Amino acid sequence: MTTERALVIGGGGVAGIAWATGIVAGLADAGVDLTTAELLQGTSAGSNVTAQLGSGLDIAELVRRQVDPAVQSREIVPSMEKFAGLWETLGATIEEMPTDSVERRRRIGALALSADSVPEPERRAVIESRLPVHDWPERALRIVAVNAETGELRIFDKDSGVSLVDAVTASSAVPMVWPCATVDGARYTDGGVRTSVNADLATGYPRVLVIAPMQDAELEGQVAGLVAAGARVEVIAPDEAAIAAFGLNPLDSATRVPSLEAGRAQGKADAERIAALWQD
Repeated sequence: MTTERALVIGGGGVAGIAWATGIVAGLADAGVDLTTAELLQGTSAGSNVTAQLGSGLDIAELVRRQVDPAVQSREIVPSMEKFAGLWETLGATIEEMPTDSVERRRRIGALALSADSVPEPERRAVIESRLPVHDWPERALRIVAVNAETGELRIFDKDSGVSLVDAVTASSAVPMVWPCATVDGARYTDGGVRTSVNADLATGYPRVLVIAPMQDAELEGQVAGLVAAGARVEVIAPDEAAIAAFGLNPLDSATRVPSLEAGRAQGKADAERIAALWQD
């Protein structure tokens, strides 16, 4: 067991990126600095936020990149029909196979591989525009993705031989919306195909803060497992204001500003609880 802290951020689309950034900013406003985490671990939207936190830019600049049109990332906004179809199809698959399994991931991966989407380079360019630095940080950063063909989990880090942009693109490849990402000759889909947060991968860290933009049926059990292993864990999930800010399509770039503002307010409100976990 180490003495270190893990910051784990899950998936939640463009709105989730903004909201999680707002959480980090609101906590910083109240004196709780999450950038001191010894481990940054991200899935999907969380991979973008953790990569941004590892970039060395200060929090004020990361906030500006969410709210200032001059420096916002160049997003592609999927139609509401495409997003609604995603949930309908994935929901049916998950209902048939309600527990995390390689087979369920493989089935979702097959849907992702066969879906019509934008060209891979076009989607990768979006991730490039989101990341202020394209090199892996020296600190521990884990990016979670799923092999779309085999259903196997893959965790990218600075020793994986994969570029940071490619790793985040793979982790953010929302199935049936964005194209699977080709890395080392394999096709990868969103790390949220396993679970949207993957908090259990932080086992071994005695203090774990989970920022979970989306509901995750597996999260309660994962947190219980971390606690059983000796960890102290806190979870931040969207409050009513944040849910309203996300709207019906959290992949819509119009959600960025209201989601960040909701996250910042929530971070300030949660600061005392999180400080008790985070600060020595």
